[in-house]
Amino acid sequence: MIDIMIDEVGTKLFHQTMPFTERLGIEVLEHSREQVRSRIAWDASLCTLGGVLHGGVLMALADATGAVCAYLNLPEGKQGTTTVESKTNFLRAIRAGYATATARPLHAGRSFIVVETEIRDDAGKLAGKVTQTQAVL
Repeated sequence: MIDIMIDEVGTKLFHQTMPFTERLGIEVLEHSREQVRSRIAWDASLCTLGGVLHGGVLMALADATGAVCAYLNLPEGKQGTTTVESKTNFLRAIRAGYATATARPLHAGRSFIVVETEIRDDAGKLAGKVTQTQAVL
């Protein structure tokens, strides 16, 4: 198994700005304007019957990751963003290991930022795809 480095600064940013992410145990692997990556460990308390990581957990992971990506792409002088639209496609169940989210900006405008986030399992297989629109505050 590959040893993964945790981005401590990024993880602190997530946990301070979105305390819910700390409660879920989300760890940040990388954060930059071009890409934000985070992950959550499979845990039985986060699952539906049958040991499948709950879709709401995956959506929370993607939303938080996309929100930080949008924040890092704010136009000069702007203070923050808020999610105004989010669309999720679930493609594969995650029953073990980690769900890893990778968010990239598709459009960074003055009023809206559109981010696409892929969620993958430990084998690198696509488990979900989220497109979200963040309003610039």
